Amino acid sequence: MWLLLAFLSAALLGFYDAFKKKSLRDNAVLPVLFLNTVFSSLIFLPFILISAFTPALNGTMFEVPVVGWEVHKFIIVKSFIVLSSWMFGYFGMKHLPLTIVGPINATRPVMVLVGAMLIFGERLNLYQWIGVMLAILSFFMLSRSGKKEGIDFKHNKWIYFIVLAAITGAISGLYDKYLMKQFNPMVVQSWYNVYQVFIMCPIILLLWYPKRKESTPFRWDWTIILISVFLSAADFAYFYALSYEDSMISIVSMVRRGSVVVSFLFGALFFREKNLKSKAVDLILVLIGMFFLYLGSK
Repeated sequence: MWLLLAFLSAALLGFYDAFKKKSLRDNAVLPVLFLNTVFSSLIFLPFILISAFTPALNGTMFEVPVVGWEVHKFIIVKSFIVLSSWMFGYFGMKHLPLTIVGPINATRPVMVLVGAMLIFGERLNLYQWIGVMLAILSFFMLSRSGKKEGIDFKHNKWIYFIVLAAITGAISGLYDKYLMKQFNPMVVQSWYNVYQVFIMCPIILLLWYPKRKESTPFRWDWTIILISVFLSAADFAYFYALSYEDSMISIVSMVRRGSVVVSFLFGALFFREKNLKSKAVDLILVLIGMFFLYLGSK
């Protein structure tokens, strides 16, 4: 069941990436990120309030149990880690093609794999190792595809932003596994979204608002709401996948990167991005890798 939830999360993440790319096109990054945290919080706020003041959600998967500071302090750390990853990722995605960003993000599970082996003692079988090796190979092939568009992986700062987003995202994934072993999934997902709003407020007021006229202006786009909706749904499936005792964060993380399939299609069909043939080879390698991971997890 946890593997099916991981695949569902991957599909939803693909739509999330596509709507994120659309909302960031010729738009200010920080306000889009801030609104994403606001709308995500509004999605979960009713569950927090209903759970706190009525028994209507008791015993359901939507219940948000009331917890104390001993739990909230771990969730606050989660909020800072995720927000760091999002900041790097949003700026990088604004300036790079979606068909480049997606496959780079697809290599994030390799870092999670190393961490899972060192921290949680997870071990991969032959099929799973084949899947990981194919993911690594696809990254190096992607760097060649990027050069055809004038994107030098060594000297383009936005590539480094996406790589930093992947690293902090991998740290977040490992931390998620630790949290899901101890805490209710809805508690973590609901409250980390709320805390991100409070973290973003000073960032908006101090870093963006005073200099808003000197940079790309902010414009409203309805896809900003869709970012929050699809991200919240993807994370909901993801956290419940990790809550299963036999779930493996190394595999869940790898499967979630299958979102590159959806984002690649959006990049090709709606954003009219270039050099699709060479990038498609990278994508096929990722897909074959996902297949081997599935075989190894049966």
